[in-house]
Amino acid sequence: MELDLPGGSDVGRDLERDLGEVPPATLRDTPPDYLSPIDASAPVSGHVAPAEPTAAVADSPEHDWQLARTLIYPAFRPVGTLGLAIETIDRETLAAHATQSHAQPLLGQGPAGLPLVYTIAAGGFDIVVNGDHLLSLGVEPGEIPDAAMRNLAAWSATAPWSSEDSGGRHLISSQTGEGFDAVRILLPDVVAHLVGVLGSFGRILVGIPERHLLIAGSMRPADDEFAGLFASFVVEQSGGADEPIDRRVFELRDGRLIDFDGPVAAA
Repeated sequence: MELDLPGGSDVGRDLERDLGEVPPATLRDTPPDYLSPIDASAPVSGHVAPAEPTAAVADSPEHDWQLARTLIYPAFRPVGTLGLAIETIDRETLAAHATQSHAQPLLGQGPAGLPLVYTIAAGGFDIVVNGDHLLSLGVEPGEIPDAAMRNLAAWSATAPWSSEDSGGRHLISSQTGEGFDAVRILLPDVVAHLVGVLGSFGRILVGIPERHLLIAGSMRPADDEFAGLFASFVVEQSGGADEPIDRRVFELRDGRLIDFDGPVAAA
């Protein structure tokens, strides 16, 4: 019995309709030549051949001091970061063991026990300078922090500050997004700026919760609540940061960054 289905000839499987327009199949009329040269420009599994490098590996900043010395900056790291203490490194000793890996970062000592590393900007990411880089660069250990601080000072000279006044409370912050904000506190000019802006109002509290933020505020003698609010903000910022540094509240006293010794209970 013939079934009369609705739709007539359009019912059922229609490859052209289901799969769209496709070229007609072709049949090979000759066997493949397995000995023919491979086309180097042909894609393989959907990928194309990588572009030829435009610069030699030796010209990368971590191997060329002429490039690196203008791109190197200091950066804070959390307490407990391990590395090679830069003040105790002997370059000749490293060179004598050049066949061994010296991949630990070079560490400097920052204020209040904060470790310092040295980074080289390299096109969208940072290279943390280690012992192997020191040997490749061919410089003495002391030249690394010297160059880093010169570059930081040059950047900081034109980097902006933000300020806020509310109810007699004064805040100033650096949050440029360039990665050097927190470490600005190392610069004498920055310390002098914070003292000049905030020092006349009371004690100067400082927070460096993450790499991209330096915040300072003045605590008036009768405003103990401010320290708690400030501490809560620092903890919150550090907890949500991609590159956290420290959750402590610091104080600028006599031009030095020290641990704040007052009450910091949240209000």
